[in-house]
Amino acid sequence: MPQSLSDLEQRREVIAQRIAELGDLRPGSITGTSGRCGKPECHCHQPGQPGHGPHFRLTYKVEGKTISEALPSPSAIQKAEREVEEFRKFQQLSREFLGTNAEICRWRALDVEAETELKKKRPKRFGKKSRAR
Repeated sequence: MPQSLSDLEQRREVIAQRIAELGDLRPGSITGTSGRCGKPECHCHQPGQPGHGPHFRLTYKVEGKTISEALPSPSAIQKAEREVEEFRKFQQLSREFLGTNAEICRWRALDVEAETELKKKRPKRFGKKSRAR
């Protein structure tokens, strides 16, 4: 646990640097599906056969709408897996960054309260206020 405001600020800088070092990233999940075609004589209709596939897709949401992209080749699947993994790292680092920043805000709030206490202890100047009549 960091002991001071400067420790927290340094931790925040380290996290920001780690975020900046991330590679290409994208949200979503990769799923594989198998299916059966409409030809009754095809091997996919035989008992115990898994069907055609697996066909891999990357699925994610944009503005509340689900988007699904086909991943036609093994290289496309590997690329998408790397990007999704980088996105998960980004999410974890973002949570750490926000938590550290919230802690910094709590420390700074205490500093402001300490300044307020100092202001309260200062002697007040008493003088007559002039009134425009």
